[in-house]
Amino acid sequence: MKNYLSFFKILFVIMASFVVSGCVHDDKYTDPDLTGYGCAELMKTKTLEEVKALYINQTYVFPENTTDVIEGYVSSSDETGNIYKTIFIQDARENPTQGFVISVDAVSTYTRFPQGSKIYIKLNGLALGTYGGLVQLGVKDMAPGAAANGVARIPEKMVATHIFKSCEEAKPIVPKTMTLAELGTANDRFLGCLVQIPDAEFDAKVLCSVFAPAGTSVDRQLNDPTTSVTTRVVRNSGFASFANQTLPAGKGTFIGILSKFNSSYQFYINKLSDLADMKHFPRKDGITSDPCGITESDYTMKTVSEVKQLFNGSLTQITANHLLKAKVTANDETGNLFKYVYVEDATGGIRVNINKTDLYRDERFRVGKEVYIKLKDLYIGNVNGELQIGQPFNGNAGQIAEVDVYKHFIDTKKPATAVVPTERTIAQLTNEDVGRYVKIKNVQFIDADLGKPYASGTTTNRTLEDCSGSKIFLRTSNFASFSGVEVDGGKGDIYAIVSKFNNDYQLWIPFLVNADFDNPRCDGTVPAVYTTIFSDGFDTLANWTAVNIEGTQVWSTTTFGNPRPSAIMDGNRMLNEDWLVSKKIAIPSTFTDAYVSFETDGRFSGNPLELYVTDNYTGTVGTTNWTKLNPGLDTDLNAFSGFVGSGKVNLKSYLNKEVVFAFKYTSVVGSSTTWEVDNFAVKGTK
Repeated sequence: MKNYLSFFKILFVIMASFVVSGCVHDDKYTDPDLTGYGCAELMKTKTLEEVKALYINQTYVFPENTTDVIEGYVSSSDETGNIYKTIFIQDARENPTQGFVISVDAVSTYTRFPQGSKIYIKLNGLALGTYGGLVQLGVKDMAPGAAANGVARIPEKMVATHIFKSCEEAKPIVPKTMTLAELGTANDRFLGCLVQIPDAEFDAKVLCSVFAPAGTSVDRQLNDPTTSVTTRVVRNSGFASFANQTLPAGKGTFIGILSKFNSSYQFYINKLSDLADMKHFPRKDGITSDPCGITESDYTMKTVSEVKQLFNGSLTQITANHLLKAKVTANDETGNLFKYVYVEDATGGIRVNINKTDLYRDERFRVGKEVYIKLKDLYIGNVNGELQIGQPFNGNAGQIAEVDVYKHFIDTKKPATAVVPTERTIAQLTNEDVGRYVKIKNVQFIDADLGKPYASGTTTNRTLEDCSGSKIFLRTSNFASFSGVEVDGGKGDIYAIVSKFNNDYQLWIPFLVNADFDNPRCDGTVPAVYTTIFSDGFDTLANWTAVNIEGTQVWSTTTFGNPRPSAIMDGNRMLNEDWLVSKKIAIPSTFTDAYVSFETDGRFSGNPLELYVTDNYTGTVGTTNWTKLNPGLDTDLNAFSGFVGSGKVNLKSYLNKEVVFAFKYTSVVGSSTTWEVDNFAVKGTK
């Protein structure tokens, strides 16, 4: 049986979004420790500007005996959960000249240091470093392989002895007025300040979506009359109390904390009421009214079957004011579908093409969600035998432009419910089933496909059969997260979308768990039972050797995992080459087959992780003749959204040999993926 965290949504790892630091995806909120907190008046000895100037390309540690103190006014609040383990301050409540960032290992800091309060920070033993180019105050990071220019969070017990609230009453922070065009290095001194952007509006590409999908941080582009660029974004946490609220569709004053990640300027919302003015129309892009509401009586309701009947034999424009209400049955979460979703109602299902990636992160396109589709000015076409909805491309139904998504897709605001498949046999499938989510019982992969991965190098057809001899293609993209997984050798039920290519029916599975075949095959043969030869959950790296070829970062372990811990490598956007080499593992001659498998969870764009094997390790990675394997890896690098299985990577050619495995990690300046590896196993069958 298989375990895929990203499929079972109820198994979310409880976490909060990282505001100015990296991999924290299973930190949990706890009640704040208020011991030792009171008020005090201290004497400032350094300005924020003077302190920030002490950082020069590497971590600066303040001496333990220093008596230096800085002061500031809290510009942020973590009350809504959108800001996490970070306190932003500025040097004045109004017209500040400097802002600053304090990284603390504490939550609910608004109860001790509310927005607008004056605070003092004793600097002894603290440290200055950067994350994403943003200078911040923390403590020296003592973890193995820690970046030379980074810092760790100030431990909660140290917060009580280093950060003090003034006894004077907290007063409102007056946001500093700026335009988006003014954001540049010359004004980076305001990073950490509360600012307001007049006449701001969220970009049309994100209209009618929520602030953030559950459990995931996302960027929403912000525009104003001075600029519309992707380097001006609002960073929203999927754990914010307002995460599931729809973004304001109008224009008006936006208020938030100014921050920065590398070259991208970011804003963090303290509370939703700070956006209350963003309700005015028309917008600068010409939208004259809120497009995100809907009244069914204003439209002619259509079923999926009726929409298909609108097709007149060639690409057909829908000109009437029709509305389709249907449930999303499949999306792009595993990468097996790309830039389209399937929806269905009681009358059938249909593919809808959308020129947008990560559709599954949009609340409207979650599996099980019912969505309104405004059909006017969309098109229906016959694409290789399958009716699809979209916009014109090369004479047929192509993808709906991302900037037009808000015009056609409206959230019904109903909770997602289970998708119920229609039960069919292979022989029963007809054109009426194309687009449907179906269950076909008691099928198996044909003998010729056994031992093969779902996809090899390109989108691949594998053949399924039932015990009466009926056959159908199962089609899998080489970009699917499970493309490298070996198909199951038993028999079972498949849950899949029915599509069609010319005269051939074919199936697409949204998730690997939709094709779990563990029962005896039609001829009575029983799938192989595998015995564990070696396994490692990475409590330590005792079974591995970390080999550093280039760069200062190295392999280590982390408290995150599936379950925790796991091995981790983060190149910190620096040039790195690092290997994690296993001990020798003997595969006995008594086995007739063997495979290796593991799980990965990655975040941030960069080079893929590589796995190699050899039966003749020289003791040096550079002189060993390695064979590169082709495991499946996590492809969703936008967030730590769950560990993905590699599949069974065949080791049959290594029977009766001692083998050594090695993970190879590489990164370049400005681009690095953080890879976590867990549940490494070598198994065989006799």
